[in-house]
Amino acid sequence: MFNKKPSTSRGRTSSDRSQSDRPARRPVASSSFSSRPRTTAGNGEKKFRQPDTVGELYPSQARRPSFGSSARSSGGSSFGGGNRRPSFGSRRPAKKLGEHIDVSRFINRATTVVEEIYTPVHTFNDFNVDPKLKERIAARGFTIPSPIQDQAVPNALDGRDIIGLANTGTGKTAAFLIPTINKIIHDKKHKAIIITPTRELALQIQKECIELTRGLGIFNVTCVGGAPIRFQMENLARTHHIVIGTPGRLKDLLDRKKLNMANISTVVLDEADRMLDMGFIDDVRYFLKHIEGDRQMLLFSATMAPAIEKLVHEFLNNPVKISVKSRDTSKNVDQDIVRVADKTKKLDILAGLLQDSAFSKVLIFTETKRSVDKLHDELRARNYKCESIHGDKRHRERQSALRGFSDGKIQILIATDVAARGLDISGVTHVINYEIPQTYDTYVHRIGRTGRGSNKGSALTFV
Repeated sequence: MFNKKPSTSRGRTSSDRSQSDRPARRPVASSSFSSRPRTTAGNGEKKFRQPDTVGELYPSQARRPSFGSSARSSGGSSFGGGNRRPSFGSRRPAKKLGEHIDVSRFINRATTVVEEIYTPVHTFNDFNVDPKLKERIAARGFTIPSPIQDQAVPNALDGRDIIGLANTGTGKTAAFLIPTINKIIHDKKHKAIIITPTRELALQIQKECIELTRGLGIFNVTCVGGAPIRFQMENLARTHHIVIGTPGRLKDLLDRKKLNMANISTVVLDEADRMLDMGFIDDVRYFLKHIEGDRQMLLFSATMAPAIEKLVHEFLNNPVKISVKSRDTSKNVDQDIVRVADKTKKLDILAGLLQDSAFSKVLIFTETKRSVDKLHDELRARNYKCESIHGDKRHRERQSALRGFSDGKIQILIATDVAARGLDISGVTHVINYEIPQTYDTYVHRIGRTGRGSNKGSALTFV
């Protein structure tokens, strides 16, 4: 029998990490998906139909359900923003083995932080963009820009390079999509490339891009994992205006000479700090060196590490720096530990926690793919509504799990740290570290999935 509400205790202790689980294999570079063929243009170029939803992975699969996680946004008035393969679409650096973490760092009470209320200077209607684009923005029901949109969009419309410092969930997606789309509307010869660290982020961007370009004759190709690479290469050979992809995959396509670098006038680096953390910065630099001629660069990041500053000095031209970073997410998260004296009772303790109605949307982290699958099966056996994601999950499986969790159809999502790098799912009430992360930085990324916006969250770490 397990305790319904196990007590938590404070203090120092050693971690309990399973030695039987093998470390997860590094995901391989991924393939892509995008739109289906449609007709042939008068100039002989093939065109394709832009999908009505994201996730049209294979040409034979029309109108698949959209990726269900929320767009990166800031409140309701603006928007943000075959074979089983380990194809997450991004590479992560090797784990820092043996790092000692004082578990007392996992104990902290949320603080009430009074943030300065930002008063926007513009409305979306004030922006100097094409009337058809304004119609698409209005059709989405958006009127008041978020702070990053309010400041970045006018400068980007003026052709300036941008450094945007803002946290995830602040509306960065629209901040770079609006000026990018507007440029293409005025001249269809223009092309844009949006580089983002993970497949999930690429899908979020694609989703918003589809909505904003509906009926405008602007087509995107999304280069991420989960589909045979031949479809990716076929779609890149058709008429397109915007390429959205992860650095490793874009580099692979460039090396295969399947990615046309001509007429690229806009380059977006989204979540540059995460690309640095995941070991992508050299791929990004390699890619940027192959873009010739004048191009506008829009770089968005939560932090400015020295490597990112070096990238800025190397590739950006007199950029406008915009900082709208909010308070540290962890300040909005109650953090505590759960001491497990008898390790055979660990699952029982977890199950007892999950019976509490307050645990309505729970993200659970473990260290390996094997432990994710094991915990998923154990909780399913106890009739908990849960799903799991990790690098070996197929694209469709991951989308389905994320969609169910985002929509509230399942209570629990179990994941490796693949989920800590880029998911923006609203309403997560609890993050549970069922296994202690190997670095404190990873811990911070994990608990950052809760306590978003003005909401408080809770994080528990089993020790």
